[in-house]
Amino acid sequence: MPEDAGAQRAGHAATPSISVDVVYSPGPRFVHHQSVQLPAGCQLAQALPAIAQVLGIPLATLTALEVGIWGLRCPKDRVPVTGDRIEFYRLLRVDPKVARRERFVRQGAKAAGLFAKKRPGAKAGY
Repeated sequence: MPEDAGAQRAGHAATPSISVDVVYSPGPRFVHHQSVQLPAGCQLAQALPAIAQVLGIPLATLTALEVGIWGLRCPKDRVPVTGDRIEFYRLLRVDPKVARRERFVRQGAKAAGLFAKKRPGAKAGY
């Protein structure tokens, strides 16, 4: 009989763990979604090496990203609980407001938003 099995039977319980979902998107239309077992009571910063290993992503990449739980940014000293969804946020390449303005210029004022003619003969904006 292996010594580890005997030690567990002798009253040495394994460390308790929690199950969390981890989500990371390295680029558009591609998402890593994995369930990960973490030691109970560990902070997010302490869990990063285990998460990086499970996802197959370099630790330096995850360390540089913002992290959140269920869509809300949080510090890396937060302790996750069972059922949490840990998300890693990459930087935006384009400001959403700027992208909207550029899209509006491309589409033209008459084809978008309040300026579109909804009915034949109607004034724009109505």
